[in-house]
Amino acid sequence: MRRLLALWREGKLTTGQVRSAADVLGVRERAVWRWLAAAERDEAAARAPGERAAYPGRFTVTDEVRALLGLWKGNVAAVHRELTARAARGEGESPPSIPTLHRAIRRDLTPGERAGLVGGERAARKHDVFLARPRGWRNQAWETDHMQAPVLVDVDGTARRPWITWFTDCATNAITGFAVTPVHPSRESVLAALRSAVLREDLYGPFGGLPEKVRVDRGKDFLSRTVTAAFDLLDVTVEDLPAYTPHLKGTVEGLNRAVESMFLAALPGYARQPRPGKRPSRPKDEVLLSFEDFTARLLDWTRWWNTEHHPAPLRGRTPLQAWQDDPTPLRDVPAADLWTFTLEDAGTRTLTTRGIRYRKRDYVGPWMTGHAGIQVRIRFMPHHDHRIEVYHAATGRYLGPADLADQATEEQVSAVRKTRAARARRLKKDLEASRRERYAAATQAEPPRRLGALTTAQAEAELAQTAESDLAQLALPDVIPHAAPPADWRTPPSLASLTTPARPAPLPPGRDSAPAVPDGPAGQAAPSTTDEYGDA
Repeated sequence: MRRLLALWREGKLTTGQVRSAADVLGVRERAVWRWLAAAERDEAAARAPGERAAYPGRFTVTDEVRALLGLWKGNVAAVHRELTARAARGEGESPPSIPTLHRAIRRDLTPGERAGLVGGERAARKHDVFLARPRGWRNQAWETDHMQAPVLVDVDGTARRPWITWFTDCATNAITGFAVTPVHPSRESVLAALRSAVLREDLYGPFGGLPEKVRVDRGKDFLSRTVTAAFDLLDVTVEDLPAYTPHLKGTVEGLNRAVESMFLAALPGYARQPRPGKRPSRPKDEVLLSFEDFTARLLDWTRWWNTEHHPAPLRGRTPLQAWQDDPTPLRDVPAADLWTFTLEDAGTRTLTTRGIRYRKRDYVGPWMTGHAGIQVRIRFMPHHDHRIEVYHAATGRYLGPADLADQATEEQVSAVRKTRAARARRLKKDLEASRRERYAAATQAEPPRRLGALTTAQAEAELAQTAESDLAQLALPDVIPHAAPPADWRTPPSLASLTTPARPAPLPPGRDSAPAVPDGPAGQAAPSTTDEYGDA
């Protein structure tokens, strides 16, 4: 702009140059001529072409306007009404017009601030600028995360959205391993995914080995005692990222977005597919993938990602090529040792003739013959309560697995689960019915009025049913009368009639024998000069 202004002042500016500048700036030609005229009058206008010059009394966004924008979620018209109402009450000056208020907000607030006032911190973060980490070398840093796949999968006859636990290498964008669970993941899925990521087998290609560090979010399963102990044994540093900072693990977050748009959106049962009509509804004849088929397809897509896909940060290379071009040595762990390191420790037990007692259940194995009486250490995979791994307590030598004794069959387990589910549904229905209350619709300010009428007979019947279920009301304290108090106690006649005269209660320790007191009628104590409650 200053170059055009200098040419204009020298009289060398042509119409073609102005037209070219307008095309570059995306404005009309007359706007450029107007900016030049404004810059001739005020040199500050050349620094910000098109911006209105500041003048005394120009409306600016104040803290009050910011607070109202946050209260009304960026609704400028609502903010204007609020300012007008406050001015009518004498609580401030009259606001400017709505267009002026719009211009002030666009001028004084950044796009990130405006988005944050409307949608919160997450919306404001979309307008931030983040630095990119150096690529580094393979296995320098991994990132891990859980992702709930937006795909319905058939799991034992129930439609569920499975969860995926990733481990990805930041230098090569390779997926080193993953684990899929039909329900919400736990530390067991983290350990399973970690084993698949560390082992360099044909299932995931040559990717694997031990990383130098792993970036995790603040998930309790990633920071559980078992997972952190496994990372310590494997000499892997865990970098716990602050909350609400997904940009600090952008590699795995980008993978979460890529897998949905590149793979999951084309699967049957995709939950975010647009549907015709006002409400999203799924076709009744839609056939969902089984859990096994979904896992197999995800594994095929992972192979494609690692061997054929060309991510933009790798500049035309696949993750496999980037991995093979990196000469960094790898740290491998034997499969047996890795399995041991990723098990949870349950302490020591004594091997008896009935096996190993753990969690009130017996575990046995064929290798236990002749070993009864030794001390063993138990390690197990979380939530896999059908089997434990047994090690010698003194030497740490692996002895073998032990399976649950008298384990129920699959049919029995299925029947028990169906019974539990039916009972839970019935209980949930009863609780919802007891908590469901309806109120009358109000057209004016009045207290809420409950709806639902009962007859006197219905109320008495329900109260009687409740009383029969109360064990305290079913108690009969008079069936076995209380023992008679000591003779020297002043017992009111109304209470003495409820005691057993034939079995007087023993005297307290250290109390001498009571003097003989003549008995009244029916075994009662003789009348005294005290009143019913023992007061003189």
